[in-house]
Amino acid sequence: MKLDGLDYRILDQLQANGRLTNVELSDKVNLSPSPCLRRVKQLEEEGVILGYRASLNRVALDLGMTVFVDLRLGHHGDQASSQFEASVLAMPNVISCYLVSGTADYRLEVVVKDLQHYELLLRQIQMLPFVKDIHSNFVIRAVKGESPLPLNTPT
Repeated sequence: MKLDGLDYRILDQLQANGRLTNVELSDKVNLSPSPCLRRVKQLEEEGVILGYRASLNRVALDLGMTVFVDLRLGHHGDQASSQFEASVLAMPNVISCYLVSGTADYRLEVVVKDLQHYELLLRQIQMLPFVKDIHSNFVIRAVKGESPLPLNTPT
């Protein structure tokens, strides 16, 4: 799908507020409601818009500690990676996992209530298939997080 400037304006507005009604959205992008809705549906069908969700306050939900966990696997074959990744996908406190380059193989973003709960989760991580080394980085304060994607509109 080739995106145009109007598509980018729609995406920009929806990133800022995914709860906009179609009428509100069409107003903000200067398009009548029917064509606006067609464009949004097409962006959804093409997989440009993956979904809509609420942004939640971690502290209010008793998940005030964020830890970035870098780890290396002892083996790097497809089976080792597949087993590790399947295990991580089943861990709800691991909210993101990235295969990375550098000294680590994977970087996990973990949210927990406190240090004691992190210790329990760390023990689970240590037991995952093929995990060799673990390095934890505790977040002191978020300076920037959960930002919208930078949309470079076509010229």
